[in-house]
Amino acid sequence: MFEGVYTALATPFRDDGSVDEDCFRKLVDRQIENGVQGLVPMGTTGESPTLNHDEHIQVIRMVIRQCNGRVPVIAGTGSNSTSEAVELSRRAKDAGADATLHVAPYYNKPTQEGLYRHYRTIADQVDLPIIVYNIPSRTGRNIENPTMLRLAQHERIAAVKDATGDLKQLMDFVRQKPGDFDVLSGDDNVVFPMIALGAKGVISVASNLIPDAMSRFVRLALDGKMEKARKEHYRLLPLFNGLFIETNPIPIKTAMALKGLMKETFRLPMCPLAPENRAKLVQLLEDQGIL
Repeated sequence: MFEGVYTALATPFRDDGSVDEDCFRKLVDRQIENGVQGLVPMGTTGESPTLNHDEHIQVIRMVIRQCNGRVPVIAGTGSNSTSEAVELSRRAKDAGADATLHVAPYYNKPTQEGLYRHYRTIADQVDLPIIVYNIPSRTGRNIENPTMLRLAQHERIAAVKDATGDLKQLMDFVRQKPGDFDVLSGDDNVVFPMIALGAKGVISVASNLIPDAMSRFVRLALDGKMEKARKEHYRLLPLFNGLFIETNPIPIKTAMALKGLMKETFRLPMCPLAPENRAKLVQLLEDQGIL
């Protein structure tokens, strides 16, 4: 169901902190014109924790309208409250989303049984495909393989966005998972080895900036042209790493602003790059031929 590059969209803001819809529409068009397979608004990169629920749905609806069916829209509707995740997912479905992305509940640190019941409840109550987002570095909880394998049996739980960084866990899961359950990388810097091990693509931060290059790179790997894909991996690796010189989405939004794609505006607690890191990012973008 899910294959290729899906961009975890950064949310542009105006100087007053409101969502810049005109800029957002241009970003959506740029992504589609440069070959990505889908768009993911309101994830971590979209600064979803700082948007209220109405803004959240406003962004999802706007992206869906601008896409106009050209590519699928996977709406970030996750929460550490199951009832809130269900409500956001229902509203995203009403807006026309094709699927939803759900981060593992954060801060309250549920047990593995609690994680299973959380996702099962959402899947039972909202008729949309679900991508499970496993990122222990942000949530404080790893969705362990026995739990993920239970979730993969549900007809509407279709994929996992794996940002664990644990290739041993990944291999063990891919070996046992159902054939119709997809694995997507949650980190640009490991998408190449993850595809080699059985992943189908990436939900990408870097593709906000370089959608064409990411699309070509991932297609090479998926088509089995591994030597060419390996060269692209190592060419792009400094950029992948540099875009995490500080907390995402600060570096990617700064890079996009330097490229003239959006204003360099954040909502607290996100704030501008430290001057020394900004200088490193500028140098990196120049080295990569982006600036």
